[in-house]
Amino acid sequence: MIKAVFFDFYNTLIRFEPPREELQVRACKEFGIDVDRKAIPRGYWVADDYMSRENARSPVFKRSKEDEPAFWSEYEYIILKTAGVEVPKELALRIFTRVRQLDRKLVLYEDVLPTLNQLKSKGIILGLISNLSRGLDGHCNELGLTGIVDFALTSSEIGVEKPHPPIFLAALSRARVDASESLHVGDQYYADVIGARGVGINPLLLDRDGFWAEIKDCPRIKSLIETVNHL
Repeated sequence: MIKAVFFDFYNTLIRFEPPREELQVRACKEFGIDVDRKAIPRGYWVADDYMSRENARSPVFKRSKEDEPAFWSEYEYIILKTAGVEVPKELALRIFTRVRQLDRKLVLYEDVLPTLNQLKSKGIILGLISNLSRGLDGHCNELGLTGIVDFALTSSEIGVEKPHPPIFLAALSRARVDASESLHVGDQYYADVIGARGVGINPLLLDRDGFWAEIKDCPRIKSLIETVNHL
């Protein structure tokens, strides 16, 4: 019986507004580059998988001032190359920096509150597990998650990134449940599925865009509301 459900944060519960693909198009245009908006989500999917694996090797937020720009340059390069545009790494970093400078805000996906409220009504303990370099309290207050989510853990607080066990074990400790009594929902196979399964937590892969179709070793959902079917 599932007693606790843990969620990833970015691209699982929240997204940017304007969307990331729109910000990419705007930034690229400033550098005279045309990129297909519809191709960018797949670019982010590939780049985010790269980031998950790199974070497991060496957390980005702990890297030196020399090494961190090289990572973000590669991250942006992957986004654009996957979308059909290849640029020099130096230009990729400039585009990435410009994307970060553009006005944007965090918003919840439409299925978040209905899902969380339904789980809460069933007495399920709700937690957040994020590879974020700062706490989530401010975001939870702004997004209306405070009072719904029971706790939030970030890699900056625990000292390691998903998929490493300590952050998942900390969530189990906070929820006071056994691994077999918990479910972790996230959009990244390596960080979320492999990480959760590594400590015995039941993984659930959120695949809003259908990019993880080749994954057959764990349940996949296209909307968060499907989480209630896996309790």
